[in-house]
Amino acid sequence: MAVTLGVGRTRIRRLMRILGIEALYPKPNLSRPAKGHEIYPYLLRGVSIERPNQVWSTDITYLPMHGGFLYLVAVMDWFSRFVLSWELSNTMETGFCLAALEAAFRFGQPEIWNSDQGSQFTAAEFLAPLKKRGVSISMDGRGRALDNVFIERLWRSLKYELIYPGDFDSGLELMAALERYFHFYNHQRPHQALGYCTPADLFPPRSIRKRAWI
Repeated sequence: MAVTLGVGRTRIRRLMRILGIEALYPKPNLSRPAKGHEIYPYLLRGVSIERPNQVWSTDITYLPMHGGFLYLVAVMDWFSRFVLSWELSNTMETGFCLAALEAAFRFGQPEIWNSDQGSQFTAAEFLAPLKKRGVSISMDGRGRALDNVFIERLWRSLKYELIYPGDFDSGLELMAALERYFHFYNHQRPHQALGYCTPADLFPPRSIRKRAWI
């Protein structure tokens, strides 16, 4: 834009800030490890995903809004791509991730749980319910975004179809929009990789999601 308009980059940055114009790009890495937290090896390389509840995965993403932002965490079943639970938060504390995990357990439990090495997912309080249930814990390798490719694809779809065009004003407005989007994603949207079935077609009988606002 600076080259096209023939003005300096500093002026363009100032004008974009005043007008609320922001480039569409991923925000800084949210997966920050914490000293002393437990790290587990990645268990899914070469594993054939053959059934629901074989592997669940989770991730956090940054959601920009008009005049602010929130963080979103989701839990997904790898076989069906069914979004089991999700929660919003205005902080990066472990609590909202733990709330999403507990909500996902309403559907049963996985054989393998996969996440990145972020401090939320390596905290003892987060790992405790997984260990208690005997779930095998897997963590992505450092700098390997494709280790959790299915949920990364979910974030891309969500942001380009809902978040970026939506320009939401409040968390309550965003919450309602996410409810509608994830219902559409789970129950109505056919996936080419699933033989044009929906995630709900391939997932066992479902529970009712219980919301928590952190």
